[in-house]
Amino acid sequence: MNWIQLLSGKRFGMEEYHERKHERTDFQRDYDRLIFSSPFRRLQNKTQVFPLPGSIFVHNRLTHSLEVSCVGRSLGNNVAKGLMQKYPEGCINFPEIGSIVSAACLAHDMGNPPFGHSGERAISAYFFEGNGKKLEEKVREEGGRWEDFVHFEGNANAMRLLTHQFIGRRKGGFALTYSTLASIIKYPYASISSGKKGKFGFFQSEEETYMQIATELGICRDKKDENKFVRYPLVYLVEAADDICYQIMDIEDACKLHILTTEEAISLLLNFFEGERLRHITKVMKMVDDTNEQIAYLRSCIIGLLVDECSRIFLENEESLLDGTYNTPLIEQISQKAKEAYQTCSDTAYKKIYRAKEVLDIELAGYHIFSHLIDSLTEAVMNQDHAYSKLLLQRIPEQYDTHIPSTYGKIQCVLDYISGMTDVYALDLYRKITGMSLPAV
Repeated sequence: MNWIQLLSGKRFGMEEYHERKHERTDFQRDYDRLIFSSPFRRLQNKTQVFPLPGSIFVHNRLTHSLEVSCVGRSLGNNVAKGLMQKYPEGCINFPEIGSIVSAACLAHDMGNPPFGHSGERAISAYFFEGNGKKLEEKVREEGGRWEDFVHFEGNANAMRLLTHQFIGRRKGGFALTYSTLASIIKYPYASISSGKKGKFGFFQSEEETYMQIATELGICRDKKDENKFVRYPLVYLVEAADDICYQIMDIEDACKLHILTTEEAISLLLNFFEGERLRHITKVMKMVDDTNEQIAYLRSCIIGLLVDECSRIFLENEESLLDGTYNTPLIEQISQKAKEAYQTCSDTAYKKIYRAKEVLDIELAGYHIFSHLIDSLTEAVMNQDHAYSKLLLQRIPEQYDTHIPSTYGKIQCVLDYISGMTDVYALDLYRKITGMSLPAV
């Protein structure tokens, strides 16, 4: 792969359309287009890890995505600076890497359903072991890819949301640049190649779209598996920004919710440093008494450290990134002290945060709500002449094609609608169709 081809401002779905020149670059316009979109705004009411805030404000999908975007811009700018020093000719669009990565970071969670990652698991479980399993034979008989549902993946759903032409919408979906779209696809292969982890980058319905992106940007196939492509290089920066943010922010949120004590949180964060650097940071931290300010200071120091580390690793491995032989998350290659501290945070998060009662309650509720919504809506699209179906189908917005002939398409229509919901909307719809909540008369 080569940088000239990889950094393309061509827009998906608008390849033949020549617009007037703008003051903003194509990649900056991608960022603005995402920020002002309805699906992005809806992230403010989608769970990140903890239940949406009551008296204590914790991260939701929107605040998480904005923070990831900021970190991604820093990573991209660092890498751009390093590449410009290595290739001083000036004919490659390196200065825009920060804009590409920050836009991709904004969009990286836009395909995630309500109720955090438990929403993904609930959808998969419905088709793997729930009532949805009865549809498998029909989907396969019609040539549909059943694995798309039993391994439902928010990353693949983001790709669909951003590129699919829903009814009444323009060709190309968001019509983002090829480079921004490629930066979002962490797993550049179909669900049939997902393996035990169940991760994949595009549904059967978007496979041709990804092939078009790969061809345009010159993304090569994996030499070890012809059914897979190698990652677009900037994906590693988007992934690193996400890894940096969620791990550190989850510790901060857990402290605010008293799942971790202040002492535990500060100890975990100071663990990233040693020697003179540790002494200096401890001294500065103690200049203020407010524990929130102390943790915020430590968080900023750690983000700065990890941004520098991940930028360095990217630049050191540039050649193997371009030839497709590099395949390790950047966060796993950081220096030993930081790596050990990051792993300690990860272990603590798994033991004390992700298994906390508040988080489990969200997961339990999500399973039940999703199961009922998918059940009811799938039944409606599959049997549209039934009296109840006719009523329920009126709740599905017109942009979703309920009349698509294939069973695969009908299921996907239901999942498009449900995955776009906020937590509050999903809960409200569930209450209304179960009769638990009625409009005021």
